[in-house]
Amino acid sequence: MLWLVVPGVLFMLVFFVYPLFYGVGLSFQGEGGPLSAYEDFFADRFVSNNGSRESILVTLKLALAASLVNVGAALPIAYRMRGPIRGKRIITATVLIPMTLGTVFVASAMNNVLGPAGWVNKALLAVGLVGEPLALTGNFTGVLLSLVISGFPFAFLLMLGYASGVDPSLEQAAAVLGAGPRARFRLIALPLLLPGLTITFCLSFVLAFGVFPSATLVGNDAGPTRVLSKIAYTEYANARYATASATAVIMAVVQLAVLGLVLALRSRLYHGSTTGGKG
Repeated sequence: MLWLVVPGVLFMLVFFVYPLFYGVGLSFQGEGGPLSAYEDFFADRFVSNNGSRESILVTLKLALAASLVNVGAALPIAYRMRGPIRGKRIITATVLIPMTLGTVFVASAMNNVLGPAGWVNKALLAVGLVGEPLALTGNFTGVLLSLVISGFPFAFLLMLGYASGVDPSLEQAAAVLGAGPRARFRLIALPLLLPGLTITFCLSFVLAFGVFPSATLVGNDAGPTRVLSKIAYTEYANARYATASATAVIMAVVQLAVLGLVLALRSRLYHGSTTGGKG
């Protein structure tokens, strides 16, 4: 039976463990010494002296904001759709459309719809609501909207699965005992959904933290949306492999720190069952 594990172990060693250790080792091979690549990063000597430390904060803001919006919007919709409702399949299919289009297509379409010469600005200018085009792309707002549009279907699918696992009889019993809808959700459904909420947030955060197409196509690399993945790509494209690897390592450390904080917070907020026992 143990031989069945060998293919999976080999796959992990070849495609995950080896690249991981190779990339970490490469980050210590800077021209100025083992830590020179990290020193250059925190000294803002990356990307033509435009600053690299600020990119950590920019990437964090984008990832956290997109994750909070996606999870916050997906929770009530998934909770409402866990039971039989009219048009459930149509609603689900509509929500999943951005996932099938891809991040690049969504970002390109946003430029045509929300750009300075896009449909939205043309309509606003035509009716006289604004005197000049609104800045909806080429900035933080544009990248955030792109991340929300492309990431919401992912968060919705995860939350729908977790919400469907909560046994409705628990809330029905609480209703018999006199608990109102808000009390049932706050005291029964939410604690049971909290593990699912945490996992959905963590996965959404990791997905958004590695943003690249949205920041490139809808954002502004000159500073407002210069994310860490863009710095890593630029350094790699310029054959500065040590600094590119150092940026990737910093990305991993920041993500692990945030995920650890979220999981620690969840463990302090709730101790108990991770499922509603449905079925």
